[in-house]
Amino acid sequence: MPTLAEKKAVVEEITEQLEGSNAVYITKYTGMSVSDMGELRGKFREGNVQFKVYKNTLMKRAMDTIGGYDELYDHLEDQNGFAFVNEELAAPAKVLKDYIKEHNKPEFKAALIDGDFYSKDQLDTLAAMKSRTEVIGDIVGLLLAPISNVVSGLEAQGSNIAGAIQTIAEKGE
Repeated sequence: MPTLAEKKAVVEEITEQLEGSNAVYITKYTGMSVSDMGELRGKFREGNVQFKVYKNTLMKRAMDTIGGYDELYDHLEDQNGFAFVNEELAAPAKVLKDYIKEHNKPEFKAALIDGDFYSKDQLDTLAAMKSRTEVIGDIVGLLLAPISNVVSGLEAQGSNIAGAIQTIAEKGE
């Protein structure tokens, strides 16, 4: 049985994990073998996700220390694993969705991402979220679109400026 000092150390560790993460996912791993858990941890590591198993009571204490995790309290029962991520907030959902499709375990219970609560029926929605890099790429593409229209308009009419201006005006309509 862990001592009070050991429990406090674990609560501090969890608190640091929560403070350093923008998202926490809760999964029920009941019925998974040790090798299954090892495989799942490996998949999470590939996605740059921390996956830990903590006692629910210690997790709740850490969440109480920080505040803002009230919506997850109802899910702190059974045998839970916790995925923590800072960068690609949908990474755990993608790993879980693929793993569950193949193994039918673990059970996704809930997630809190940047203060927003997601329930167990929203795993597909979370997995479909674009990564930060993809969103930035989309924004850059949108910003470059008007410039490419100007360039294509100029190229279409060659050196004839009046024709280029007319082409750009027609594209604007």
